[in-house]
Amino acid sequence: MTRPHLEQQTEQAWCPTLPTNSVAAWTTEYYSRAVLQLRSQGREVSDGILSHISPGHSGNIDFFGIINAEVEAEPAKLDTSGWRPLRPAQLCELGLAP
Repeated sequence: MTRPHLEQQTEQAWCPTLPTNSVAAWTTEYYSRAVLQLRSQGREVSDGILSHISPGHSGNIDFFGIINAEVEAEPAKLDTSGWRPLRPAQLCELGLAP
């Protein structure tokens, strides 16, 4: 739908801002948790590598498909702090293991 007036166009342009910022915030928090977990396991994660990581990627988002979620089962996947568990690191793929 086209918006003929600048004010309406501006409102429409702001629509993707909330989900985009939400995804970036969620991704940043989980990156932080993953790095802390790797470092607590004695793995070296250099700040140089981290400087090239962006929370703005969209590989974990399905923009055009249908997302099926079992609403009743999802809370059972959370840990005692309310976080989803991190997937096991594939250290070779991350370049952190020989």
